[in-house]
Amino acid sequence: MGETNKVQYKKVVLAYSGGLDTSVIIPWLKENYGCEVIAVAADVGQGEELAGLEERALATGASKLYIEDLTQEFVDDFIFPCLKAGAKYEDYLLGTAMARPVIAKRLVEIAKKEGADAIAHGCTGKGNDQVRFELTIKAFAPDMPIIAPWRIWELKGREDEIAYAEQHGIPIPITRETNYSKDKNIWHLSHEGLDLEKTENEAQLDKILELGVSPEKAPDTPTYVTIGFEKGIPVSIDGEKLGSVELVKKLNKLGGENGVGILDIVENRLVGMKCRGVYETPGGAILYAAHKELERLCLDKDTAHYKELVACKYAELVYNGQWYTPLRKALDAFVDSTQETVTGTVRLKLYKGNIFPAGTSSPYSLYSEKVVTFGEDSDYNQMDSQGFINLFGLPIKVRAQLLGDQK
Repeated sequence: MGETNKVQYKKVVLAYSGGLDTSVIIPWLKENYGCEVIAVAADVGQGEELAGLEERALATGASKLYIEDLTQEFVDDFIFPCLKAGAKYEDYLLGTAMARPVIAKRLVEIAKKEGADAIAHGCTGKGNDQVRFELTIKAFAPDMPIIAPWRIWELKGREDEIAYAEQHGIPIPITRETNYSKDKNIWHLSHEGLDLEKTENEAQLDKILELGVSPEKAPDTPTYVTIGFEKGIPVSIDGEKLGSVELVKKLNKLGGENGVGILDIVENRLVGMKCRGVYETPGGAILYAAHKELERLCLDKDTAHYKELVACKYAELVYNGQWYTPLRKALDAFVDSTQETVTGTVRLKLYKGNIFPAGTSSPYSLYSEKVVTFGEDSDYNQMDSQGFINLFGLPIKVRAQLLGDQK
C-alpha cells in the first residue's frame, strides 16, 4: 500500500466531489489509516452534481458530509476580481483555478472545527490542483498534515480506480465509456482525457458540450445583450439589475444557446507538462468581452497597456495556486484603482460562437468624437504634429546621418 501506515490519523477531512477519485479515496483512507473520514463537498455552482451526494458519501464510508454553499463568495471574491484584472492564462478563463482557494479555505475551517489531524484531497500528482489546494492549506494551517493518495497509493490510473471500486463494492457515478475527467462550477465546465489526449483528434463537441451547443447548432439569427458595469463589476443585463450569481447564470444560458465561450487548447501546466482540455465558459466569455470593450473607452493608454502586464501576472498567480499571497493582494489594489472609472454599458452581438461589440457608452469615456473627427475641428491643430514628428523621429534621423557619413 505504498508509504502509508507510517503515521496514523484519527480523523481526516477529505475534499469530496462524489466523483471517481474521491469515491475510492474514502474507503482507501479508512483501510490504510484506520481513521474516521469526514467528507466536505463545496457547492460552487455545479448544480445537479450535488444531488444524492450525502447518500453516496455515507455509502462509501464517510462518517458525515458537509455540503458548503460557497457560490456567492466564489463569484464575488474570486471570479469578479479576476474579471476586473482581465486575467487569462493562455486564453483560459481560470474556471478551475479560481475555485480551488475558496474550497481549500473552507476545508481548513472545517478541519479546525472538527479537530481533524489531517486533510486529504483527490488531486493527481500530475495536475495543478494539488498545488492550489496545498498552498491554500499552508496559508491557513501551515502545520496541518496533507494526504494526497494519488502520490502514494498503488493505483496507477482511472482504470485501476474503477477496478478497485468494483472489487470493494463502491458505487461510482461513471463508466469506462464516459470516463472524461471533468470539473464544473458556476463559471465553467472542463473536459480532459479519453480522445482529447491525442492532439490530432478533433474534439467531438456535440458529444462533449453540456453548457451549450456547438456554433454550428446555434441559431441563425444573432442575440443582442447589454451588460451594465459599475467600477468594473457587472451589475445588470438589458437594464435589469441582478445579483452577481443570477447574472452569471443568465449569461451562461445566453452564451450557451449561441455557442460562445468554447475553448479547445493545449496548455502549459505548472508541473511542467502540456495538457489538452476543452473548456466551456459561456457567461464568462461574454463578461470578459464586455469588460474589455468598456476599458477601451475608459482607460488611458499607459494604464491600459500596463494593466495587460498585470493581467498576465495575475493570471499566473491564480493558475499556480498563489491566491493567498502578498503579490496577488497588491495587484488587486492596482486593479481596483484602474476600475474607478470603468462604469457604463456594453452591447454585444452573440452569433454562432462569436461575440461582436455593438455599442459602448460611459460617463467616463475618454473617446472624443470632436477631437478624432475627420471633419474640421478647433481642438486639434494638425500643424502641431510636425514638431512632434521631428522630435519623435530625431533618433532615427541622427542615426541615419551617422551611417551616411561613415560610407
